[in-house]
Amino acid sequence: MESYYRAVSSRDGRFDGRFWFGVTSTGIYCRPSCPARTPKSENVKYFPSAAAAARNGFRACRRCAPDAVPGSPQWDNRADVTARAVRLIGDGVVDRGGVPELASRLGYTERHLNRLLTEELGAGPLALARTQRAQTAKTLITKTGLGLSEIAFAAGFGSIRQFNDTFREVYGCAPSTLRREDVPVDGVVSLRLSYRAPLHTGALFGFLGARTIDGVDSYADGRYTRSMSLPHGFATVTLWPAAGARGDETGSGFIEAELRLSDMRDLTPAVARCRRLLDLDADPAAVDAVLAADPALASVVAAEPGVRLPRSVDGFEMAVRAVVGQQISVAGARTVLARLCPPADAAADRPGLPTRVFPTPEQLLELPDEAFSMPASRRRTLRAVAGAVRDGLRLDAGSDRAATREALLALPGVGPWTADYIALRALGDPDVLLTTDLGTRRGAKALGLPEDPADLARHAERWRPWRSYAQIRLWRAA
Repeated sequence: MESYYRAVSSRDGRFDGRFWFGVTSTGIYCRPSCPARTPKSENVKYFPSAAAAARNGFRACRRCAPDAVPGSPQWDNRADVTARAVRLIGDGVVDRGGVPELASRLGYTERHLNRLLTEELGAGPLALARTQRAQTAKTLITKTGLGLSEIAFAAGFGSIRQFNDTFREVYGCAPSTLRREDVPVDGVVSLRLSYRAPLHTGALFGFLGARTIDGVDSYADGRYTRSMSLPHGFATVTLWPAAGARGDETGSGFIEAELRLSDMRDLTPAVARCRRLLDLDADPAAVDAVLAADPALASVVAAEPGVRLPRSVDGFEMAVRAVVGQQISVAGARTVLARLCPPADAAADRPGLPTRVFPTPEQLLELPDEAFSMPASRRRTLRAVAGAVRDGLRLDAGSDRAATREALLALPGVGPWTADYIALRALGDPDVLLTTDLGTRRGAKALGLPEDPADLARHAERWRPWRSYAQIRLWRAA
């Protein structure tokens, strides 16, 4: 714990989201970078999650807002059941279906799941979801003009009493005390999404901007806007870097976000999916240290620190993009994909924002053959993927990566490149390398690396467990 106390004493922002500390003399818990006076070491307790701190009777610090830190990179990258559970809780699965739904999604009993999470995070799934509901409620109180009763149910609480009790437990005050007079009433929720610096915003937003689909998403004037289908309805989000977004090597920064939700119950999953899309919970220092140890990558890592792995807001959408993108250019894929996307009825009164939405598996299966501007074999593959997702195949943050890859490879027309691309961007696997990809081989050549897939794969063993981040750098070098 001595290293933890050194991080607290130096207010080291790199540890925000990795642990929280409570001060026994005040009953407050903080993030490591809290600017308040450093407490005595004998008065400090450390916790693996904000929920664990709240469970032990500590209230959130109002000065450092420990509930607004980047997520832990280990829960973002790991493939085990604990990490999958944390990602699903972040997406609001417990709020929508309770702990039984979470356990069912993961294939474990509720009792075993509770034991696993309590051992690693100091709190079970219900406590983790409860703390997250309080955080969502706080955001709605300070950022919207909704009434407190509306906020309680939008945040996932079952009653007003539960809302008030939880809020007092987590923040040490009544919900009404955080109400601001200048909150907007136009349905727009403006947030700042934190990340660990550095972040190469040009690489991140440039990648997304080059792959926009007309009517679904767009990139202009440094802002990326897209539509989303969320559990309770349609939404749009606009994301852009805050001033000085790259930050420094030890600090943190923010991405500005404007969310327009047709149902405020979708705030939690909307934020979680935006964070995953932009890979905001990554630890760029850890990634870059491994890649820079290879002389072939050292110069590009030094020139462009903090390159992230662009992911997705919807796994099925990314699977369709992967299939359509087989053996055609990025520009060609954009044209084909636009013809598959139906108008969004909820977007009619939102001029200047996306007017179309990516189809659901059911909508894609209903499209006639002429809607698919592609060979018949690829059309059959798309329908096979849509049918599998409709019938229960999940392509999200809670999926078992190995089992999902096997299920994808069993579908007609889905080969290793397609399955791995889906793992890279839909499942967020940090250790995927598309060795047979043309762009990969061109990037390898530009950097003096082996072009032969087998030779490149052997060389890339030194990049584990971050080969996906090397993949993005190879594409940039191409």
